Amino acid sequence: MLTSAWEEYATRLANAEEQEIQSILTEICQKEAVKLHQYASVFIGRDTRPSSEKLSQSVIDGVSALGGQYHDYGLVTTPQLHYMVCCQNTQEHYGKATVEGYYQKLSRAFGELTKHASSSGDDQMCLKIDCANGIGALKLKEMERYLPKKLLIHLYNDGTKEKLNHLCGADFVKVHQKPPLGMTIKIEPNKDGWSRLWRAGTDGVYYYNDTGRHFHSSGPFTFPSAQIGQTLKIAVVQTAYANGSSTRYLEETMKVPVHCTKTGVKHLHHKAQEFDIGVYFEANGHGTVLFSKAAEEKIRHMAKEEKENQKREAAKMLENTIDLINQTVGDAISDMLVIEAILALKGLTVQQWDAIYSDLPNRQLKVKVSDTVTLARV
Repeated sequence: MLTSAWEEYATRLANAEEQEIQSILTEICQKEAVKLHQYASVFIGRDTRPSSEKLSQSVIDGVSALGGQYHDYGLVTTPQLHYMVCCQNTQEHYGKATVEGYYQKLSRAFGELTKHASSSGDDQMCLKIDCANGIGALKLKEMERYLPKKLLIHLYNDGTKEKLNHLCGADFVKVHQKPPLGMTIKIEPNKDGWSRLWRAGTDGVYYYNDTGRHFHSSGPFTFPSAQIGQTLKIAVVQTAYANGSSTRYLEETMKVPVHCTKTGVKHLHHKAQEFDIGVYFEANGHGTVLFSKAAEEKIRHMAKEEKENQKREAAKMLENTIDLINQTVGDAISDMLVIEAILALKGLTVQQWDAIYSDLPNRQLKVKVSDTVTLARV
């Protein structure tokens, strides 16, 4: 995540006239003591928007003009690009800095987590996914061959007919509390008499329709706890837009501290970094789970060296969870697999998950005002 100081620099450069760019760059380099002789590498990715290819080429031209090196990954999701940047910056300790490396890491962790799951929940994982007519559809199609056969994926709003986010996507579902365009909700009961509908484009809100044809949406699942015999500082970070029932459930039932920040992923991300395990999600599903370096090292050590079998197996489960979660940024593909793994491990169906607590009635609306500058968030 870009630090606040560099956000100001980015804004200045974005608004600068062409003849001002060199002097602003020189000023930034001097102020931040940038060593210009050091090797500079920029990772570039783009999505399926019509403007994306031209913008990507502009970045390539800019990097080349300043003597930098670049790696153009072409069509990738934002979380995939974040993942590959992290791999590069950690000398591939985080993973292999390729799209295939991303698929392999997540798929292996998902397989390890679910292979010992009880069969008391839904045996066949069948997901109907709204891709919001974005890049997620292309990437999920590529990833399917890496995933276990028991996970069946059906893609909707794959970008072949409609525009990006048109009457679909996470924000549409959250705000309007109804299914996205292009997904026909019909009752196809599984063995427990319930149909299942899921949604994950590039962020992540999940929903299904029960046999009474009532629409439900569910926020992110609570992080799975494992008895490893170690004290880890765990917290959840939300914004004021979070449903009050989720906050109450976390604090009163799960006994997990909840912290509230300003809206914007950067605020939640930075707060979550203060804990051994920090879970953060905005109301529309953007978010992830962060593990401190100390916590991760402790968990991985116990997964290999712990003598007590129960604690070692619990540590292995957490180790695979670490690998399945994309800690660099909110990632719907990763989140989807984490939730499927949790439901399988706990033997829960979607309706049982939904019944853990009931959301307070809510609806979001846009209000047009003449001057947004004078408004302040409460």
